Amino acid sequence: MASVIVGMGKPAPDFKATAVVDGAFKEVKLLDYKEKYVVLFFYSLDFTFVCLTEIILFSDHAENFRKLGCKVLGISVDFQFTHLAWINNLQKEGGLNYGVLKTDTDIAYRGCFINDGKRVLPQITVNDLPVGCSMDEALRRVQAFQYTEEHREVGPASWKPGSDTIKPNVDDSKEYFSKRN
Repeated sequence: MASVIVGMGKPAPDFKATAVVDGAFKEVKLLDYKEKYVVLFFYSLDFTFVCLTEIILFSDHAENFRKLGCKVLGISVDFQFTHLAWINNLQKEGGLNYGVLKTDTDIAYRGCFINDGKRVLPQITVNDLPVGCSMDEALRRVQAFQYTEEHREVGPASWKPGSDTIKPNVDDSKEYFSKRN
């Protein structure tokens, strides 16, 4: 398999894999979700302590992502039949393409990649195995990227829906910063 360099603002590598979708096997490609935001979350194995918490939280908040027009795909290296317990799990090819495969153990680091619908990655987070990804932070970042793209403004640290944004030029940015003094 060819080596792919994944980076901020670079195209998201396409992949094709067998996924479990609504309890059935289905071939899935990233290109199937063109023009939609996609959160790819990589986890090591289906039934480890931290992975279970990530899968459950992303599943519990699937409707919140769906309301944003955002698809969530969980990716691990487990065998496809193991995935029958979960929804939307992809196989090893995704981990190889995104550089999260821990080659000495053949499992994936914990990664969260946001694809902006134009196949560009505005956000990449990769954690070592002991610490899970934050579903709340992934949801907040999707909201922030969508808002700033639509309004042509920038989001300050810890921006949340309803919070002030910054107009990205020196004169207009003073409005935001004057409220902070």
